[in-house]
Amino acid sequence: MNAFFDSLAGISGADEPWRPISRPAVAAWLVFYAAFLVYAFRAHGGFLFIDSANLVVHEGGHLLFGWFGPTIGLWGGTLLQWLVPLLLAAYFFHQRQPAAFVFCAFFFFENWLYTATYMADARALMLPLVTTGDPEFARHDWNTIFTSLGVLDYETTIAAIVRGLGWCGMLACVGWLAAKGRAKGQT
Repeated sequence: MNAFFDSLAGISGADEPWRPISRPAVAAWLVFYAAFLVYAFRAHGGFLFIDSANLVVHEGGHLLFGWFGPTIGLWGGTLLQWLVPLLLAAYFFHQRQPAAFVFCAFFFFENWLYTATYMADARALMLPLVTTGDPEFARHDWNTIFTSLGVLDYETTIAAIVRGLGWCGMLACVGWLAAKGRAKGQT
């Protein structure tokens, strides 16, 4: 079993050292993340500037995954929206580039805030819907998903959990980068 995990470490690049990142670069990134976290916190679940890019990827996910059927097409918006930064984070993890890895991981978790806002609207249906198809047939993804799963009455609870996990993930990314910068200063 150890051989299996050792081979995974070799494939992932986890047995390689991280590329160096200067303390001033770490400090600049930490200032950026702190500013973004304050901005996101003050928005109280509102639309953030980065969510325009997230929306394009989300809608593209419906088109891409829609080729595989209506159910996966419905889920495809959120799947692609989460997969793009996650796969980019995995790539930069493999390349051992800490700043790029944290950036992509941070925005993977930021997507959870956007998704949570959309989830919380599943019953209220107050958010404007964007679609790549006929607006007459537009439907709210999370209303449809939660209804099919029988959890529509819990949409705000589910959204709060997703939002909390998103915040925890973003803070963990920033904390990891800060620890990385601190460890560099001690060596």
